[in-house]
Amino acid sequence: MKELTHYINGQRVSGSSGRFGDVFNPATGEVQARVPLASKEELDAAVEIAAKVQPEWGAVNPQRRARVMMKFVDLLHRDMDKLAEVLSSEHGKTFPDAKGDVQRGLEVAEYCIGAPQMLKGEFTDSAGPGIDMYSMKQPLGVCGGITPFNFPAMIPMWMFAPSVVCGNAFILKPSERDPSVPILLAELMEEAGLPKGLLQVINGDKVSVDAMLANPTIQSIGFVGSTPIAEYIYGTGCANGKRVQCFGGAKNHMIVMPDADMDLAADALVGSGYGAAGERCMAISVAVPVGEETADRLIEKLAPRIEKLKVGPYTAGDDVDFGPVVTSAAKQNILNLVQSGIDQGAELVIDGRDFSLQGYENGFFVGPHLFDRVTPDMDVYKKEIFGPVLSTVRAGSYEEAIGLAMNHEYGNGTAIFTRDGDTARDFANRINIGMVGVNVPIPVPLAYHTFGGWKKSVFGDLNQHGPDAFKFYTRTKTVTSRWPSGIKEGGEFNFKAMD
Repeated sequence: MKELTHYINGQRVSGSSGRFGDVFNPATGEVQARVPLASKEELDAAVEIAAKVQPEWGAVNPQRRARVMMKFVDLLHRDMDKLAEVLSSEHGKTFPDAKGDVQRGLEVAEYCIGAPQMLKGEFTDSAGPGIDMYSMKQPLGVCGGITPFNFPAMIPMWMFAPSVVCGNAFILKPSERDPSVPILLAELMEEAGLPKGLLQVINGDKVSVDAMLANPTIQSIGFVGSTPIAEYIYGTGCANGKRVQCFGGAKNHMIVMPDADMDLAADALVGSGYGAAGERCMAISVAVPVGEETADRLIEKLAPRIEKLKVGPYTAGDDVDFGPVVTSAAKQNILNLVQSGIDQGAELVIDGRDFSLQGYENGFFVGPHLFDRVTPDMDVYKKEIFGPVLSTVRAGSYEEAIGLAMNHEYGNGTAIFTRDGDTARDFANRINIGMVGVNVPIPVPLAYHTFGGWKKSVFGDLNQHGPDAFKFYTRTKTVTSRWPSGIKEGGEFNFKAMD
């Protein structure tokens, strides 16, 4: 069986803790590798190395750091298929989805090529008599990131790319479920010219997370995952004096108005609700048609589309719409929530519980599910399912529909489908959710804007990527400068000339 490693000081290093986690092939259910779970001592040793090499890197001018990122982008293009293949084999997502995962991270790296512009300070000439004032954006030092299983390429790049281009060292603790791609990314960064020790990958579990939170050298922590863990990391990190940025759960609503293009809306719901097996924080998991007639029309359009979805292993190529979920536990959690929806009175229009694939009977496959007549008191509505399950909540009016999204505890993303510009504008202005789509089902901003939700979907003041990333990974220093310019008398300055 393959034994994976950490990546420390430019080398793949075997774990020394004696603890390991299983890495599955989600399509077959078989264990394909073991990943080491680092001890506190291993984490601290990696941080010590990073702290030693960071000052020299932080002194490199931003233009030269940006050139490393430029080369990194070229290498990502070169190795796109290789990265996607490894990603799919551990995560289970289809090959096109895996390439999209890499691509969205690549776009953030492209944005980071503009670091010289983003890191410019401000200058005021003659702020006072003979006084100039200017600000500098300086690196934090050593930063850390804890990333989830569902985007093992994209989210690490969202964190380490802006961090290192700002002059920091970075310690990455990826998900132990699909840990191979982050190490490949670290190797590509060094091939691009990043000095050894500046980007290190430490595999692990809660022991590693707690070690990162406790280590005084780590100045900032980024996290993406569930809301309970986000709250824990945010609270603990802040208590330990760190800058912390945590992104939690989601329950994204898509409102469908009576005037919407129903075919467009149905296609959007299928793509956003079932793509990547629903394992993404920007998936639409709640459809909210306004009016009974709209709801009936929408279900009529949705059902045949969902029934035609093809589920299978990534090796089946473009013939598959989505693959298995990541673990057996994830599959069981999805099926438990589906059963709760049935028990609590929702109408199961499409039932994927008995889905089985010949030759892959032990894989973690879940067929697509569609619920109708879901109500806000049901678990399938309240909880993040993170699977191929779409719930339909019928609203009697636009105000009721917008109230559903506004009153939910999560506020990551939302969308509205309508032909009416006034309704769309009102929705975008009033909704208390961080990312909004108008006739766009997954409103993930491009790399030069920022990504982030509201309410219990986020903990911290700054979003990911875009301009906020350069704010998060630097601290501002303001200098007030006054140079004596008086007339010399007897070899001494006449400071009265400055009054």
